[in-house]
This record gives sequence, C-alpha cells and structure tokens, in this order.
Amino acid sequence: MHRLPPALLLLSLVACGSDEDPEVTFPTAKAELALANYKAVVNANYTDVVTSAQALQAAIDAFIAAPSAATQDAAKNAWLAARLPYGPSEAFRFYDGPIDDPTTGPEGQINAWPLDENYIDYTRDDANSGIINRVAEVPAITVEVIAKANEAAGEKAISTGYHAIEFLLWGQDDATTGAGNGKRPFTDYVAGGSAANQTRRADYLKAAAQLLVSDVQEVANAWKPGVADNFAAKFGVTASEGNAVQSAIGDLLKSLGSMAKAELSGERMTVAYKNRDQEDEHSCFSDNTSVDLLGNALGIENVWLGRYGASDGVGLDEVVAEKDAALAAKTTADVAAAVAKLRVLADLQQKSSTPLDVVIASPDGSASRTAMLDAITATKLIGDDVEKAAVALGLKIELEEPSVEL
Repeated sequence: MHRLPPALLLLSLVACGSDEDPEVTFPTAKAELALANYKAVVNANYTDVVTSAQALQAAIDAFIAAPSAATQDAAKNAWLAARLPYGPSEAFRFYDGPIDDPTTGPEGQINAWPLDENYIDYTRDDANSGIINRVAEVPAITVEVIAKANEAAGEKAISTGYHAIEFLLWGQDDATTGAGNGKRPFTDYVAGGSAANQTRRADYLKAAAQLLVSDVQEVANAWKPGVADNFAAKFGVTASEGNAVQSAIGDLLKSLGSMAKAELSGERMTVAYKNRDQEDEHSCFSDNTSVDLLGNALGIENVWLGRYGASDGVGLDEVVAEKDAALAAKTTADVAAAVAKLRVLADLQQKSSTPLDVVIASPDGSASRTAMLDAITATKLIGDDVEKAAVALGLKIELEEPSVEL
C-alpha cells in the first residue's frame, strides 16, 4: 500500500470528497450575492406593501368621514390595489421569518382566511351576529379588541387583516350561483341607514385598517437595510448552528417550495377545486382570488430570479446553476409556465368577468375548470423542482405539505 504525503493526502480528500461535502462544493460566493439581492427585493416589496396599506387606510378614513357609493368604491379600489404588492410578498414565508415567526409573526393578523363572516358582522342568516352587533358584550371596538379577538374562537374566527376589511367593504357574497361579489350598501355606514350599529361598523373598519398598517410596517422594519440587529442584518450572517449562508439559502428554497406546493397549489387552489365551494376562495367577498393567486406566483418567480419591478439581480436560479445548470433552467421554465397558467385565470376574472367561484363551479372538462386544473398541476411541479435544487446544493429542506391532494 502506497501512502501519500500529508499535503497530497489533504488535496486528494478535498477533491474526492467534494460531491459529499457541502462545505466544499456549495457555491458560497454566488449565494452571498443572491442573499444580498434577496434582502433588497424583500425590502422593496414590503415598502410597496406599506405604502399601499397606508393608501387603503386613507381611503377608508375618507369613506367613513363621508359615506357614499363613490367613497366606498374608492376604498374598494384601494383594497384591490393593496393586494397587488402583498400577493408577491407571500413568497417570503415558511421559514419563521418576520412575517410568520411562531411567536411574534403577525401573518395571522394580516392575511388569515377563510373567515366566518358572522364572527364580525351580520349575515343573511343572522342580522344580529358578530362583534359589531354584540354591543353589551363588546362595548367599544378598538384596535386592541379586534386584535385580541382574532382566532380566539377558532381558526376561522378571523377578526383582522385584509379579508376582514374586504368583508366590511364588500359584504357577504350572496350569489347562490357563485357569480358576483358582495353587495354591501354604503348606507351600512350611514347613521340611521341600513343594518344596525352603523357607527360601530365604522369604528371596526377604521380599527382594522389601522392595525393592518401597523402590522405590515412591523414586518417591513425587520427588513430595512442598515438597521443593527434587525432580521435583515442577521439573515445569512449569523446562525445558531452550521453555515449561515447555506442555512439562509435552504430557507429560501423551503419558502418557495412550500408556497408553491402546499399553500398555492394546495390550500388556495386544490381545496376550492375539489370542494367547489366559494367559501374556500381566498378573496371571496371581492372575487379577487384569481389576481391574488397570480400575485403569489409572481412572488415565487421574483425570488427565484432575484428580481422585483425594474430591478433584476442574482437569484436562486444562478446559485443552483452553479451545480446543475439543466435543473436551474428547467425550474425557471416551470415557474414561468405556472405564472402563465395562473395569468389565464386572472384574465378570466378581469377580462371575461369569470371569477374563481364561477370557475370552480363549472363542469369538469370545461375550459375554465381545465385551466384551473392546469394551474394547480403546474404550480405543484415547482415544489418538486425546488426539492431537487436543494439536493443539488447539498442542502436538506423539508417542505410544507398540502392538506389535500387531487
């Protein structure tokens, strides 16, 4: 047996062991660039989320001050506009970051769904239901009151966030056929107008908008650059164990895979597709669900490619390409395909007045229901790609799993 000198032995071990040792083979330099760019993308996206939430709050204040069909429509339009940056931001979830930290994350106050309408206000089945109409039990409606009530009576007992505001602006989706959004009259906010407790309803809507702005600002602050000790300053820099850069890239892959496979393909589409129930829509009161879903997919694409708006930097695609160029190219193509198929659903909503509740109620084999099935399948495939990408980088990740399958 011939023994190598110690120096040559070390070189031999590095070369031969590189495929099994992520410390040696991981593309750290590229990953560091991708992480820096990711932080810039997140900061820019959340800045837009805050700005649009503030615009929504201003429109709600104007509506409450002078309720009319025009000011209500302006508030609705501000809500729809606020959803455009928020949808992509959901690609920053699923690794216990600022948005969904198990202890401090406000995601459950911001975007929880589906909600039981009668937890907040009257419904067609009960004119006296909800916090708004329980005057003796809830004497004053404040930010603190609705925050404490959120999910206090169960996971569908949602009292805060975008969807609570959506319900208070649009009202219950009354159409038994699934067609049409909510038709809440503006007089629900006029003293002596329709429904009871108009002033309390206004107090609730105002408090919900105030809390939303506070919550999204809290998350945005965690990602601001140049702030000592906030989440952005530590992410990919420090780690409780292992390599911080590798751990952060693993978190990003877990985030994308879980968003695509479990949340978007699973909870937000497959559940509604299988149940054919408009109550399973993400934004059922406004019928904005298909645009919301497209926004989620665009967020996945943004993170994968490292871009946001006109800014385009190093993304996960380039990190993975260092190890497996073919897989990186396939993933990029699969993400683009999912975005395209979800854009079909968004176009059905916006251009053909065919919202998702109509799509899910359509017969099997119909063009619209087939389009949704195609979107589900294409989006789920991203999760499979991401798992392979983690393997290529020598990382171990565990994706969230959907609660239902086709």
